[in-house]
Amino acid sequence: MVRKKFYQQPTVLFFGGAIILVIVLVAVQRIPIASGGQYDGFAQCVTQSGAKMYGAYWCPHCKTQKEMFGGSWRYIDYIECAVGQNGQSPICANAGVTSYPTWELGDGQRINGTISLEQLAERTGCELKKDEP
Repeated sequence: MVRKKFYQQPTVLFFGGAIILVIVLVAVQRIPIASGGQYDGFAQCVTQSGAKMYGAYWCPHCKTQKEMFGGSWRYIDYIECAVGQNGQSPICANAGVTSYPTWELGDGQRINGTISLEQLAERTGCELKKDEP
């Protein structure tokens, strides 16, 4: 009589696979789906106006600026300047960026530091309004 190994038995494989499937389905349901931000239209307009923000991942003022947009930040044209611990990317060096955040507007003007969404709206000509849910 040839004995099958425990893991080769069809019922064990079936139930093991079913348990794994249930775990995966539960995990997927717990992953939050990216929802629209409250300033999506405004953020898109800012980017369409030609504005972009230069920043660094370690910069607390950049983090504050990003948080102002909430989930709508994904629409902002953002250039990461930090390379490693102390370096600056060539694109930022060539652009002459010396502080973070630096907003470069579509007309070529620059604003250094964190600015309010109201100021950004005024400088870009974009209407600052919350999007409907």
